[in-house]
Amino acid sequence: MVNEQDAAPNVTLAGPDGAEARLSDFLGQNLVVYFYPKDDTSGCTREAQDFTALAAEFEAAGAWVIGISKDSPKSHAKFAEKYDLKVRLLTDADGSACEAFGVWTEKSMYGRKYMGIERATFLINREGVVEKVWRKVKVPGHAEAVLAAARELP
Repeated sequence: MVNEQDAAPNVTLAGPDGAEARLSDFLGQNLVVYFYPKDDTSGCTREAQDFTALAAEFEAAGAWVIGISKDSPKSHAKFAEKYDLKVRLLTDADGSACEAFGVWTEKSMYGRKYMGIERATFLINREGVVEKVWRKVKVPGHAEAVLAAARELP
């Protein structure tokens, strides 16, 4: 599990075009990494739209925003196009990023237990150190809170 002041794991993910991306590719820039359960579901759509609405402000604060789920690159591309999302969506097909960040957890719905992605966000500084962690995220107001923290980074 990744905590504040830990080095961010250098995981490899796939972009919507299928090209590989590593978190180390973003060294030298502040980075917001948010994990979400599933493309095109109500909470995940709202979260992506909230980050998109603030994309220019995140850019002005010097922070890139990346959303990660286990959905396929094709699903991400369709999701981004449908809602005109301005955040980069990456695929964690094998679950290694979810495991490394500690967001692959047991969940429960209607009394049924299953494994899934915990909604969580990590603010990573230019040196690759995790500055702030939000776990069990509630979507309303979350993107704004992350932006406020991103503005505090040098």
